[in-house]
Amino acid sequence: MTRPRRQAHPPKRNASPLATRVRSMIQLGQYAPPTHTIVHLSDTHYLGARRALYGTLDTDRTVARALEQLERSGTNPSAIVITGDLTDLGEPDAYERLRDELEPVAKRMGSQIIWVMGNHDERGPYSSILFGGSADDIAPQDRIYDIDGLRIIALDSSVPGYHHGELTDDQLSWLEEVLAVPAAHGTLLALHHPPLPTPVEIMAIIELQDQQKLAEVIRGTDVRGILAGHLHYSTHGTFAGVPVSVASATCYTIDTSGPPDTLFGVDGGQSLNLVNLYTDSVVHSVVPVGDFRQVAGFSDVFLEKLASLTPEERREAFSSKTSTFSVADTERSS
Repeated sequence: MTRPRRQAHPPKRNASPLATRVRSMIQLGQYAPPTHTIVHLSDTHYLGARRALYGTLDTDRTVARALEQLERSGTNPSAIVITGDLTDLGEPDAYERLRDELEPVAKRMGSQIIWVMGNHDERGPYSSILFGGSADDIAPQDRIYDIDGLRIIALDSSVPGYHHGELTDDQLSWLEEVLAVPAAHGTLLALHHPPLPTPVEIMAIIELQDQQKLAEVIRGTDVRGILAGHLHYSTHGTFAGVPVSVASATCYTIDTSGPPDTLFGVDGGQSLNLVNLYTDSVVHSVVPVGDFRQVAGFSDVFLEKLASLTPEERREAFSSKTSTFSVADTERSS
């Protein structure tokens, strides 16, 4: 069965002075700057009326801190991908609050928001509030995004009334048809349930079912990576020869050092992922969310001085253990 492609287009991007300066710096290593930078968040688990999750967790606060860090960094990602469990109970006002918090930040950074369904989400309010669809929509919420030639496909792995994940035969046929035509910069799949094993045994009960069917569809295509959530801890692996990256939750995380026969959720270790796509590789970097004390770093003056040197001078100044290149001297001379 062929379903219509739900296509979305990114907004015009606005570069901050810091981002412009970083992008205009000369190449310091072997790799040119990434063609695309994506922010990957997951499992925000908002409740209606801003109720605390489990009566104690302020889910909004961690998301707000994550967004503050992103804006402060000047990263200006091409897209912000949130891989499901946007809400905890699918309450309409929880979707509205998350949308209203993210959209202004995304607009300032020039980023496309890519929402993905999770097992805690409900298709009706998800469709109507985030996409202007029908509140009675029960169809899988699959969408395609073109991000400057990078195709990102949001796949709905949720099963109404359940917490495990599935992709229907219709969804897989549609995906196969889409992937038959390669994208200019390849494809990222974004879905909630990761096609990976987990050391947290109880989570295997609610894993993605029939994973081999998905493997048969994506093997040998232009899919460069799979972004997922659901597990509430950061992890990585490969599936059908494709790298898989799972972003930790922003609400609470699962301590994988806990006893193997239980689930140990903690208020700590929340993070987001930066996904940098290069010509021949995709790099996922975990970014802790929080206000931390800085213990080391370099000033703009120091970095600009390094950039002004030849590659040979730069390596000698920064790499040699006997280098006389001094941060203090550089800043005094400025």
